[in-house]
Amino acid sequence: LQYGIVLDAGSSHTAMFIYKWPADKENDTGVVSEHGMCDVEGPGISSYSSNPLAAGTSLEHCLNQALRDVPKEKHADTPLYLGATAGMRLLNIADSQVSDAVLRAVAAMLKTYPFDFRGAKILSGEEEGVFGWVTANYLLENFIKRGWLGEWIQPQKKTLGAMDFGGASTQITFETTDTIENPRNEVMLKLYGQAYKVYTHSFLCYGRDQVLKRLLSKLFQTESYRETVSHPCWPMGYNKSLLLSSIYDSPCTEKERPSLALNTTVTLVGTGNGNLCTLHVSKLFDFTNCSFSHCSFDGVFQPKVSGNFIAFSAFFYTVDFIQTVMGRTVHLPSDLKDAAESICATSWSELLLKAPKLEKRLPDYCAVSTFVYLLTTKGYSFNNHSFPNIAFQKKVGETSIGWALGYMLNLTNMIPAEKPSSHKSMLYNYWVILILLFVVTTLTSLVTAICLLRHSQSSII
Repeated sequence: LQYGIVLDAGSSHTAMFIYKWPADKENDTGVVSEHGMCDVEGPGISSYSSNPLAAGTSLEHCLNQALRDVPKEKHADTPLYLGATAGMRLLNIADSQVSDAVLRAVAAMLKTYPFDFRGAKILSGEEEGVFGWVTANYLLENFIKRGWLGEWIQPQKKTLGAMDFGGASTQITFETTDTIENPRNEVMLKLYGQAYKVYTHSFLCYGRDQVLKRLLSKLFQTESYRETVSHPCWPMGYNKSLLLSSIYDSPCTEKERPSLALNTTVTLVGTGNGNLCTLHVSKLFDFTNCSFSHCSFDGVFQPKVSGNFIAFSAFFYTVDFIQTVMGRTVHLPSDLKDAAESICATSWSELLLKAPKLEKRLPDYCAVSTFVYLLTTKGYSFNNHSFPNIAFQKKVGETSIGWALGYMLNLTNMIPAEKPSSHKSMLYNYWVILILLFVVTTLTSLVTAICLLRHSQSSII
């Protein structure tokens, strides 16, 4: 077996994924699987801006696990990558020197391990979206698959669109035949000899944590930064005091920073008002300005969504909460809307009874569910016909969906641009024809044998 390690340095936390595949099948599809994973304790590396060295130290526990999980004789041949996403993109906007210092500290730590370290970098939003799309379709064998006899089969299946919802950004990526009016949203890929025209966009400041900060900022503005502010998206019975600095420490909210001292404390009181919550969350989007034939929001071009989609990360966790904790199914947009309203109307004490282990995130499920509803329906324009085509999913088999696997497949050149060699490659249709020919030949031979047998028997008589 061959191994590879990717550290997904997200805005809220870092996760380490260890992948494995048969060494003699380096360019096969569907053979790479998740061997192990580890969640790094503490926040994302972008949170260590005041102490960059601690960002590197935070990774030690998981890297030590990798030493145990990957056989020792394979350490030197195991590629090790770190990719940072929207949290570090925001830090880079706020202070590029600090973000560089964090990356240097992280790289220095990774170099002390015996793996084949191949770099630590900040991914663009488009890279994050496209690599997530590649991961999902690779795992679902939508590009190419191995047949019964080890031959290549191109299954002629349509690819799935991918929707990611992280802590600081959200991405939508899907194949389209429509004209992509903004070239920045178009990615042309060639995988296994097939060309794919892919639309992708990453919305910075539209990840879960940044959405919640932006929502608080809007509420503070609405109530003129009074000492006590009503929060319609928090449940009745839940109150909390926050320093203004915890809200305005991000490029996503700095334009709305008040003239008040940032060490000012504001107390928020949950009122559990679903309609008012929807009104405030909708203010986070701009649906008015569009210089293209069609936009999602904030003036961003988007073609019409088509085909099946897979929605992962916080999309999955939000819908999973609705289904497992609230006991509701989500098939149509109205189901999601009703579920969000139900969460908003549930008191804090009731929510705690339903899911005591989720106490830290419980107050925000009303706002996040409302946001997911507005993002998918008003933002991306999923409707009663297209919404049921979204699968809210965390894994394919035992492998997590996200950008990490697609990133490694790309950097290790494990998905060739060209079609596999002709003696191994076979279009699905040709394979079906060969099977039919085999069946017809067998049946013909059988019928001929029976006729000959009968003829010989009649001759004897």
